Amino acid sequence: MKRSSTTQTRVLAIHTAMVSTACRYIESAKHTPTLAELAQQANISSYHFHRLFKAITGLTPRAYATAHRAQKMRGSLANQQASITDAIYDAGFESNSSFYAEVTHRLGMRPKDYRSGGKNTDIYFAIGQCSLGAILVAQSPRGVCAILMDDDPEQLVHNLQDLFPKANLLGADPDFEDTIANVIGLVEAPGLGLNLPLDVQGTVFQERVWQALRDIPVGTTATYTEIAQRIGLPKAIRAVASACGANRLAVAIPCHRVVRSDGNLTGYRWGIERKQALLEREALHIKTAMP
Repeated sequence: MKRSSTTQTRVLAIHTAMVSTACRYIESAKHTPTLAELAQQANISSYHFHRLFKAITGLTPRAYATAHRAQKMRGSLANQQASITDAIYDAGFESNSSFYAEVTHRLGMRPKDYRSGGKNTDIYFAIGQCSLGAILVAQSPRGVCAILMDDDPEQLVHNLQDLFPKANLLGADPDFEDTIANVIGLVEAPGLGLNLPLDVQGTVFQERVWQALRDIPVGTTATYTEIAQRIGLPKAIRAVASACGANRLAVAIPCHRVVRSDGNLTGYRWGIERKQALLEREALHIKTAMP
């Protein structure tokens, strides 16, 4: 049994190194490498490489490349001295058309609007009440971009303004009621799930962590160490904690399911009490759902 465990550990280390090499290649390549090209470099089949890459990083090779370009794109756009044309080529895009098609999808707004803090972008929001206090749900053209919780509804509006300082923040119309009702339903009954498009904006690393969080089943928890291991970066425990803290989609991206190695609760953006309540509610849901 010990020999088998040692062998598995060695194989995992080899696979992790292989995928890490592929990630570095994707990041440095001028053009997005094809799956066949990546698999050939790893000297395994395309099917096997695709499966290993997703198992270790939580993303497909194409999704990883897209997220990396989005990260470079945000960095280039944040540089007010650089032109948008410079951002196009710095991020690895081959043409203006491909850049604008992807950047608008990834950012939920035009590049010049992103650079100016969301200027001219319409973001609809509404505030409701749930058993955990006030809850704000905001939606960009791409999907739900913020789910925030607090005791003070006015503070939630200030928080949203900090996230999108120059966007057009608009009180939602009656059609938005279904969206906030779905989010509140997820808070009150975790087993319902959330069938809404999400506008997830983060670095490559953050999106890997957030995907790993969404893979944690309802009613269970994982430690920061386990999440770091699942994304193939076992030493990045502090960075995992930071990514959890940067999550602005409460409950939809369940950072409340991450606990310390000793099982104690810590580091929840919306308060430890809410984290405890969410975990207790999910545990109760699993218990009542059992035959």
